[in-house]
Amino acid sequence: MVGKLQTNKVKAALKIFDYIHSVDNYKLAEKIVKYEKELDKKIKTFVQVNVGEEFQKNGISPNNINQFVNYCRNSLSLNIIGLMCLPPMNENPKKYFLYLNQLRNQVDLCHLSMGMSSDYQIAIKCGATFLRIGSKIFSGRNIS
Repeated sequence: MVGKLQTNKVKAALKIFDYIHSVDNYKLAEKIVKYEKELDKKIKTFVQVNVGEEFQKNGISPNNINQFVNYCRNSLSLNIIGLMCLPPMNENPKKYFLYLNQLRNQVDLCHLSMGMSSDYQIAIKCGATFLRIGSKIFSGRNIS
């Protein structure tokens, strides 16, 4: 699953998805583990990192990534497989993708979920293993 997952939607999401790309807080991580046990299902998760430290975006601060990943792994046994980011708009995403790759190595994870339709080629060069491409496949949004 890609996008902000609300805690009241976790159980429904776990029934239909195998991946969640947006674990961005402790409460959400705890809910996922609760429903994994109830549904007897293990989900592959990515921790969303707020690489640009933007107030309007969700995600764990890069300064807190070690603490959060360790808590999810050790205390919750959450299946964290990688990190995810949404770089700031109107900036070159390359430095943010490289930074996320650095953070991924720091916390010893395998995957990076980064890159969307507009910047996926840069993301691949920076180590992306998962891409979130929508508009290139389904065409752009029509906002009226």
